[in-house]
Amino acid sequence: MIKVILCDDHALIRRGIRDTLADAADIEVVGEAGDYGELRGLMRSLANRCDVLVLDINLPGRSGLDVMHVLKDEGSPVKVLVVSMYPEDQYAIRALRAGAYGYVNKGGDPQLIVQAVRTVAQGRKYVTPEIAQMLVESLTAPVHEHAHDKLSDRELQTLVMIASGKRLADIAEELTLSPKTVSVYRARVLEKLGLQNNSELTVYAIRNGLVGG
Repeated sequence: MIKVILCDDHALIRRGIRDTLADAADIEVVGEAGDYGELRGLMRSLANRCDVLVLDINLPGRSGLDVMHVLKDEGSPVKVLVVSMYPEDQYAIRALRAGAYGYVNKGGDPQLIVQAVRTVAQGRKYVTPEIAQMLVESLTAPVHEHAHDKLSDRELQTLVMIASGKRLADIAEELTLSPKTVSVYRARVLEKLGLQNNSELTVYAIRNGLVGG
């Protein structure tokens, strides 16, 4: 039996994933968390009873990418499957580099999650054809780094959220950060990308496929 923990801040999303996995006779959801704090408690109590962590990237407080860095530093044997609303070209490569065993988009076929959990539980990587193509292109294409590739995980998250039309106060509340901290991230993003304001930032994000136009 594959033991799974779900971590997503939206209860309806967790329920949908749980119901999807419940149809698989070889998979059991043993715990659910809505943020990093709850997840840490679960990981301590279920340390030896969890094979796969199904993790969202956009969590309040510490992001899913932060969580993976912590698990990696601690040498956790739990295998992480990222299930995110973000398109593959935004976060898939970053997630895999951070230690994820797989990446699935929430908008895809729910059965892909079942397939991905089984693959990841076996210690194998799960990537969609789109991600596989991106990986091949990154290996064969000339070295060409986008300016946003230099951003930290949190800075990229801030960029995407601002470009999606969210106010700094909303971002601060969603990420459980102070508005001042979010302002610092915004300033760093503008500086690293050579931009002046949110309008230029939004245009950059659209042109580079980070948000929809």
